[in-house]
Amino acid sequence: MKVKWILLLISAGLMACSRGPLVRDHQSTLPVAPEGYKLVWHDEFDKDGKPDSANWSYEHGLVRNHELQWYQQQNATVTDGVLVIEGKREKVRNTMYDPSSQDWRKNTAFAAYTSASINTRKKQAFQYGIVEVSARIDTAMGMWPAIWTLGESKGWPANGEIDIMEFYRVQHEPTILANAAWAHQNLRAAWDERKVPLSHFLEKDPAWPEKFHIWKMDWTEQYIRLYLDDELLNEVDLNLTRNPDGFNPFHQPHYILLNLAIGSNGGDPAATVFPRKYEVDYVRVYQKK
Repeated sequence: MKVKWILLLISAGLMACSRGPLVRDHQSTLPVAPEGYKLVWHDEFDKDGKPDSANWSYEHGLVRNHELQWYQQQNATVTDGVLVIEGKREKVRNTMYDPSSQDWRKNTAFAAYTSASINTRKKQAFQYGIVEVSARIDTAMGMWPAIWTLGESKGWPANGEIDIMEFYRVQHEPTILANAAWAHQNLRAAWDERKVPLSHFLEKDPAWPEKFHIWKMDWTEQYIRLYLDDELLNEVDLNLTRNPDGFNPFHQPHYILLNLAIGSNGGDPAATVFPRKYEVDYVRVYQKK
């Protein structure tokens, strides 16, 4: 069985280096609200150019987790009905460089990679409902794509984080994650997390990395359920997610983030062929009527 998994992972790596074109009948993927719900917001990425500025803002520079990429808006484009976040190997001077600083975001003179991170902060936020995202992730070494949310009130982790999707290396093994985080004692993060090896999906479909998949969050006052192609990955009991001050960060509006990080948990990208692509077909939010 271990040999089989290794062969599947090698196959996934090869496919990640030569991803095929997107083939889809867009008319067949128009939003259809689940029974008892209505569509309250969506972005189908149907207009070529930059992501709609009425919905999306950008992160800039070196941001978090000692990642290697410099975030810039140039790496996010909409083409043929798909949002493309591109990771590139290119040297960028850190405009905030300060060699005397103790902050890695300032004492790093150059970034060796670029990518993009977009979010709906102060533009689109939601409390409860169903969020669906159709995306094709890049599983190459060094890649760390994510679909996630953050609460509007309080700083991290007290604002609450929901990882609808993360992909990175866990003990060197490619892994899909579905998590939630809130504040624990001393404002450290408490996690309810689920880690599923990519091999679990490759065993069912060796061409899995070549395809778009649907990540879904079903969020109520009582729970958060996180799905991948209708397979339940994690269920978070929101009776257990209060911060030390009694505030429940999952009982407030959250905004959505889409990003492709490089390095850190994603692994060493030194031997990876660039550019890389993380593609999103649509983002849809439904709430009860």
